[in-house]
Parts: sequence; structure tokens; C-alpha cells
Amino acid sequence: MKTRLLTTGVLLLLLPATFVAQRAQHKLMQFQMAIMKKGPNWTSMKTEERNATVQKHIANVVALFDSGKVVIAGPFDDETDLAGIFILRTESADEAKSWTDADPAVKAGLMVAEIHPWWSEDIYKKAATSTLKMETVYFGFLKRGPNRKPGDDETPEIKELQKAHLANINRLATTKKLVMAGPFGDDGDNRGIFVFRVGSLKEAQELAATDPMIKIDRLRLDLHQWKVPEGVIP
Repeated sequence: MKTRLLTTGVLLLLLPATFVAQRAQHKLMQFQMAIMKKGPNWTSMKTEERNATVQKHIANVVALFDSGKVVIAGPFDDETDLAGIFILRTESADEAKSWTDADPAVKAGLMVAEIHPWWSEDIYKKAATSTLKMETVYFGFLKRGPNRKPGDDETPEIKELQKAHLANINRLATTKKLVMAGPFGDDGDNRGIFVFRVGSLKEAQELAATDPMIKIDRLRLDLHQWKVPEGVIP
């Protein structure tokens, strides 16, 4: 199932015209992904207030897990303007926004949420919130590269590169190092995601560098160290 998930997700990144047929064939579900960015009060909030807000935020995340509204969530552990990711079990952007707007860290201005439709097979296990343990994986945004041109999906050269791209995804999936992938459902610069379960950021970068579309700069990968509950990603 994992290999099928990864292949299908990337196929949809590259062949949007096939989306409806592939969605039906591979049982893709629409989720909403909240990209949590550091808010205006990230650096200015006093330590005591910040710590109290973070504890409320964690309690809210646990409640979202327990209710089934969140399928996976966790912070990025690097020095960028991104705080983390929520993947929410809803097709409605408005509903997803209402859930993230209610988060204490969002209310306090520590974080702001950017909502995007995102597609995946439903592979996720329920988090054991009573004994919450975290693992480190590497989350990569597949971004539109400078060599991606409108309409070039139909050229023979790009079609061959797509085949090579998918073959490489299958290879990475069988190693069990590429454990999540899927396309965004809007037409922004973020085309999809890869998540690697490997020992280091360098190893994730090296695996991503084998991708034919990344090699030609049609896609670029923006990688982040991501902490998520153990057992949610098979």
C-alpha cells in the first residue's frame, strides 16, 4: 500500500489531468494541511506567557488527535519561519481554519495557519496520546522549479522523465525510507510533499537528489526536520 500511495501521489503532481481517475482508482482522500508559520509574537512574547501558551497548545493538539480531527501533527525543529504541520481530517478549508484558529498558540499570535487542500491514501494510525512519544522524520515540500513550464507535461521529453521519476519513487518506497507523499490540491508553488524516515537531513537530501525531476530543476525540495508521534506513520 505504501508504494502505491507514493507512486500515486507523485503521479498527480505531474499529471493533473488524470486526477479524477487516479483518485477513484487509488482511493485518495482529501485532507486539509495547515502549514503553521511563526506568528508576529513568536520572539516578543515574555517567557512565562510563552511557556503557558505552549502548554495550552500541546493540550489542544492532543485533544485534536483524540477527536480524530488531526491525523498527524508536529513541529519543525529548525531555524526557519515555519513552526510545523497539521494534517486535518476534513475536506472543508473553512472547517480546518476554524480548528486552527481555535488553537491557543494561534490566538496568542505565536503561530499563523496557512490552509491547503492535500491528497493522500488514509494510511495513518491513531496516535497513542496517553504515552505520547515522538520520532524524527524529514518533511520536504516539493516546490515548483524554474524549469517547470506551463503545458510541458505533454511533451515526449517530460513524459519520459515522469516515468523515470515514478520509477525512482517506487525504488525509494521499497527501501522504506520514503514513507509519505501526496499532492496539494491547489495550484500554488507547493506541488506536494515527501517525508523520509532516515538517520539525517543529509541522507534525506541525498535520496531526494536521485529524483529525475529534481535533477533538472523542474521540482525543488525544501526539507525540514519534523517531530511526529511514533506509530502514526506506518
